[in-house]
Amino acid sequence: MMLFLENILLALESLRANKMRALLTILGIIIGIASVIAIMSVGNSIRVSLVRSMESIGANNITLGLRQKEKKEEVTEEGYRFEGELGETTMSEEDYLTNEMLEEAKKQFADEIEGVVLSESVGDGQAKEGKKSSNVTVIGANTAYMKNQNFKLLSGRLLTERDQAEKTEVVLISDRVVKKLFDGDAGKAPGSRIEVFLNGKYYSYTIVGVYEYDKSVFTAIPEEYVSTEVYLPFEAAREQMHKTSGYSQIMLTAKSGINSERFARELETWFNGKYFRDNENYEISATSMEDMVKSMTGMLSTTSAAISAIAGISLLVGGIGVMNIMMVSVTERTREIGTRKALGATNDSIRLQFIMEAIVICLMGGFIGIVLGLILARVITNTMGYAAAPSIAGCFLSVAFSIFIGVFFGYYPANKAAMMNPIEALRYE
Repeated sequence: MMLFLENILLALESLRANKMRALLTILGIIIGIASVIAIMSVGNSIRVSLVRSMESIGANNITLGLRQKEKKEEVTEEGYRFEGELGETTMSEEDYLTNEMLEEAKKQFADEIEGVVLSESVGDGQAKEGKKSSNVTVIGANTAYMKNQNFKLLSGRLLTERDQAEKTEVVLISDRVVKKLFDGDAGKAPGSRIEVFLNGKYYSYTIVGVYEYDKSVFTAIPEEYVSTEVYLPFEAAREQMHKTSGYSQIMLTAKSGINSERFARELETWFNGKYFRDNENYEISATSMEDMVKSMTGMLSTTSAAISAIAGISLLVGGIGVMNIMMVSVTERTREIGTRKALGATNDSIRLQFIMEAIVICLMGGFIGIVLGLILARVITNTMGYAAAPSIAGCFLSVAFSIFIGVFFGYYPANKAAMMNPIEALRYE
């Protein structure tokens, strides 16, 4: 233990004696570690924010959508095999999911299905009140959709079953629309009427409620271009769009405790077996929110790791710099090495002295790099509008890698010092 501490003190003394050279050597390690930490932390922040956003939509949500069937493999008379290609087909009334199918599914899976979430995008437009305007996206939504979104209601009420049944032209708007059109008075908006210019026409709606929209989702977009959702009863939206056919995509909410990944597979098998087995063009594809989260986080992790590996090349350059400076140090201290060996120092103690010096250099660079990397990551994530989520694993990995670099790149110079002939070392000028 004493020898270990003595070697650390010797290393620090050597660095103090050559401050500028030590600083330039450490700089390569600092840049490499800071780059890796910043990239991993930014990637982690984006991943955490994405997972939270998707989970807020509903961890038990399962999306059912129509996808085109792959054509079967074709075999020519000559025996050549060709993989079937997806052709361009137009959906007919028979291809869509219908209300009857959904009702049958709810009966079949009564113990698993909590509700059917339906939404319909009407389009992007502008809500107007006199000369004031606000960018909006009009969405038709049923009651299950309203419950699934966990709206924070500021005034008024949500869309009700009665609104859905009567197809009333009432809307739920965001507090941002209230800020633009009603001077921020959320209590004044319910009961008022607004005009929405949509798809080349003006539509008049009665406001029934105001919700608080999640500003963090749009912070990267300039304020003047932000568009928030205006919610209209689902059937009213479909009637406004003159849609009478079924659905190309719906969302089911599984009950609490149900394994949504497994249930998605069951739903896909049941729908395709019962309704789409004889359909030549389309079949049902079921995707759970858990599947989507895993897929997205996997892609982000892979991308972050790849970029970190590229940034890690600078660590290799820094390691070469450490080896170079240690070689110079060994040459400059040849007489010191000879004296220590003449006084009884073993090869192992000499080797350990120089390895420890290399490790100290790399650890100092590593710790400074971690601090700079975390600061840089915080600045980047704040600029992008994400909450900072430092990569703890990246910090530990950086410290471990710093030690590895010190040992790996310091071993050759240390071994060269340890194998010196003491007599020749004492004669060195």
